[in-house]
Amino acid sequence: MSEQEGIKAKKDEFSEWYTQAIIKADLAEYSPVSGCLIFKPDGYFIWEIIQKETDVRFKKSGIKNVYFPLLIPESLLKKESTHLKGFTPEVAWVTQAGDSKLDERLAIRPTSETMMYNSYAKWIRSWRDLPLRYNQWNNVVRWEFKHPVPFLRTREFLWNEGHSVFASKEEALKEEKEILGIYNEILHDFLAVSGFISRKTESEKFAGAEFTKAIECVLPNGKVIQGPDFHHDGQIFARAFNIKFLNKQEKEEYAYQNTWAITTRMIGVMLAIHGDNKGLIIPPRVAPMQLVIIPILFPDTKLKVLKKAKNIEKLLSDFRIKFDERQEYTAGYKFNEWELKGVPVRIEIGPKDIAKNQIVAVRRDTGNKEVIKIKDLNKKIPKLLDSIQDNLVKSSEKKLKESMVNSKDINELIKNINNKKISVSEWCGEPECEDWIKTKTGGAKIIGINEKAKVKGNCIYCNKKAKHLVYIAKTY
Repeated sequence: MSEQEGIKAKKDEFSEWYTQAIIKADLAEYSPVSGCLIFKPDGYFIWEIIQKETDVRFKKSGIKNVYFPLLIPESLLKKESTHLKGFTPEVAWVTQAGDSKLDERLAIRPTSETMMYNSYAKWIRSWRDLPLRYNQWNNVVRWEFKHPVPFLRTREFLWNEGHSVFASKEEALKEEKEILGIYNEILHDFLAVSGFISRKTESEKFAGAEFTKAIECVLPNGKVIQGPDFHHDGQIFARAFNIKFLNKQEKEEYAYQNTWAITTRMIGVMLAIHGDNKGLIIPPRVAPMQLVIIPILFPDTKLKVLKKAKNIEKLLSDFRIKFDERQEYTAGYKFNEWELKGVPVRIEIGPKDIAKNQIVAVRRDTGNKEVIKIKDLNKKIPKLLDSIQDNLVKSSEKKLKESMVNSKDINELIKNINNKKISVSEWCGEPECEDWIKTKTGGAKIIGINEKAKVKGNCIYCNKKAKHLVYIAKTY
């Protein structure tokens, strides 16, 4: 691939590098509608893996899939006022069908609580109907006015939205560990992404929830981006939508609810964390192409090498493999192209390799080369792919750990934020101090609360006795 066709920006220039990498790697394309992304086959493949592996775990847990309409009547959206207030600025409306104006505006689904809970109120009558644990895989539209970025911030995105109902608060709260555990497994085992779980402050929680917990990830520019989340809604929506049931004592009471989601944003987070100046690095377990064979061709041995490469493709057919037999491009061009696309392993074979019954395997993550005998390929390639996956996990864990620093006072906090770090600090819990922290740091905010930490010191801003250990950073 020529310099003209490759990535011109360095990864340190994150925004430009990221956009170029996504588009030039052919994962996505901008659509005529601003903020709405076209998923190309390789980009959508990654989402299919996330969806499939998450869905398998949901089903094992007893969660069932459903589908609800895309359009939501305004009257339903208004039923829970806090929820409506949180989403109103982002709602896109349908007001006309053909030449006729609609009697009632229809919201294009920003999330489905209101539509689903209208039905839940009809379906749930007794404790025997509970728990009810439904999930849907769909698209939503949130008309953000910030600068759209492929995968990371788009006006339309794909996700799962789980909506569960329980007879007791205790049962509802137990679901948190299970759901966040599933999401964390997907991030760690498939995307090779490390994150930290924390509880959102009151000002940052999901509109209409009692509390929100999320897996937060760190981008190369030092900003924190929210990943999969879990919201405990208590009885807030149950009261708004009259979701009641007769308990075992034949007494009527309101149900307890949770909502939870993972989105296509995680594709972008994964690509951003692992990539380098050459382009993308995609973990083997989600890579659309795990192996690419590139023959080293010379006029007098070309046919022999092509034939052997074809045999190797068949030998490794259990893997997602591509034999790049294009002869109009040089081997060097192909090396650069497949490096940009992030294929985990490049297999090189030329006349000298054929003479020794071997190939040369090049790792995308480290660039290291390994000579492998052809007879050993089916034994060694799986180990090589696992090694790459493990290395990317360790690299992500290391980056996350290095991004976190302690701040003892406001000056140290400002310094650490300016150095693109996540500050681990103590906070009194007062909203006024939360607002002041954001003002004094130029926009950094309390990402979340570490509920497991013991608090001994004073608030980083007001110096009063602290109630929480918190993470403070700028967000994406």
